[in-house]
Amino acid sequence: MKKLKNEKELVKKALVEGVAYAEKRGVVEFEPTDSASEKIEYIYRLLVHDKVLQSLPEDQVSQQTMKHKLAIWASKL
Repeated sequence: MKKLKNEKELVKKALVEGVAYAEKRGVVEFEPTDSASEKIEYIYRLLVHDKVLQSLPEDQVSQQTMKHKLAIWASKL
C-alpha cells in the first residue's frame, strides 16, 4: 500500500464528506463525542455496502487500510 502524498488532508476531507453522505442518506446521526476511528469505520462500511468502494478482504481491514481507501475516495471527489 503506497501512501498518498497528502493522505492526512484527504482523510479529513473524507470524514467531512462521508459524514455528510451518511446523514443525507438518513442512516446515521453522528454525535460530537463520536471518535474519528468510529466514524472512519462506519463510513468505510457504509460506502462498501452502497458499492461506492470495493471492499478489502476481512483479514486486511484495519484503521490504516480504511483510512487509505477513504483518502483515495476523497481524492476522486
